[in-house]
Amino acid sequence: HVQLVESGGGSVQAGGSLTLSCSGSGYTDRTYCLGWFRQAPGKEREGVASIHSNGSTEYDASVKGQFTISRGNARNTVHLRMNTLKPEDTAMYYCAAALCLLGGSSWLDHREYNYWGQGTQVTVS
Repeated sequence: HVQLVESGGGSVQAGGSLTLSCSGSGYTDRTYCLGWFRQAPGKEREGVASIHSNGSTEYDASVKGQFTISRGNARNTVHLRMNTLKPEDTAMYYCAAALCLLGGSSWLDHREYNYWGQGTQVTVS
C-alpha cells in the first residue's frame, strides 16, 4: 500500500526559499516516478517537477531554474527545493507517485499518477 507524506511547507516572504520533502512507503524508488504538483485556489492542479526512477528530471517552464527536485538520502524520499519564491507560487503542494513503467509522455501530467499525498501549504507574501 503506497503512502506519501509531504512536509516542509510554510509561510515565507517573496524572494525566500523553502524545501519540501515527500516521504513514501510501500514502493521502491527503483521503479517509481515521483512528481510535485501544486494547486492554488480556483486553479487547476499543475505539475511543477518530476523525477524518474532512472534519475532524469522534468520541470514546468514556469519553475525551471527556480525549483530543483532531487532524491533524498533516506529511502523513498524526494525533495523540492524552491528558491526566489514569488506570491504566485502560493499553493497547496502535493507529492505523487506512479510506476514508471506505466507512464505516458509527461510525468508533469497529473493523470499519470495514482498515488497522492495530502499536501503541504506554501504561502508567499
